[in-house]
Amino acid sequence: MKISKSMIAKIILGGVCLVGIGCTDRTLSSADGVLDQTKQNGSEIVVPHNERLFLSTDKKWINEEGHQSDLIRLQWTADRAKPAIAWADENGKDKTAIISHDKANNPEQHDHKHLSFETTMSPDGQYADQLFTRLEIPYDMDVSEIRTQSSNFNVMNGILRVAGETGSNRDLQFSVAGEDNKTTPRWAVRADSTKEKGGNTGSDLQFVRYGDDGEVVDSPLTMQRSDGNVGIGTDEPDTKLDVNGDKLRIREKHTPKSSTEPCSQGQMAWDDQYVYVCVAQDNWKRTELSSW
Repeated sequence: MKISKSMIAKIILGGVCLVGIGCTDRTLSSADGVLDQTKQNGSEIVVPHNERLFLSTDKKWINEEGHQSDLIRLQWTADRAKPAIAWADENGKDKTAIISHDKANNPEQHDHKHLSFETTMSPDGQYADQLFTRLEIPYDMDVSEIRTQSSNFNVMNGILRVAGETGSNRDLQFSVAGEDNKTTPRWAVRADSTKEKGGNTGSDLQFVRYGDDGEVVDSPLTMQRSDGNVGIGTDEPDTKLDVNGDKLRIREKHTPKSSTEPCSQGQMAWDDQYVYVCVAQDNWKRTELSSW
């Protein structure tokens, strides 16, 4: 279809022209200078250097009326087509792009079905200057599994937040990647679903472990928000450290040089003959060990 200057003018001046709806005419006087210089170069419409397109609308997004707020609409007409918006450097080489497509170039790969943000690889690397997907936002799903690839995520002078309603789990999960972007969880740091009832209760912090099948095994470590109690093997610690097990281990032996060796109340130590307990500042007591 040949694009006329009047159609370009409607774009420049903020007019909306949609298939099946028609266009609203507006004065072209302010765009005449640009239109006189606009030319068609092969399959491209070329706007004069340093001029720009200005799009505006007061229409809502209404499907039945043709999405009137679609000022720019990119459509693929073949199943492996990839409509894109690309940015090029002064030499005309693509550096960044936003692309949406349904299927991969390689028919053997799984369907992509995503919007991707792409930037070039290192100019002196294995895939020099090739556009590579850094961020994927899938479509056709109720919960979109957003992914990054070969990217680090930094929060500078801000907050990385995992939010949710009280009574829901909020997880930071560590998983194993498999085929077709499938993942299987191994660990999670979780603010759990314990409901908040005031008095700093609820939303306790847990470390959750998963089995090889990706199912939860248990929560080996829990920290209560209400009082800071720490539970190992228990979700309901009732002391500062509550261990649900039948052994504690201090691997290294230590023999205080004297009963007044510097120590802090509550410290413990052992050697081949005694168990030592610091009962007050710089005050050790001991009890002798015997065999049976």
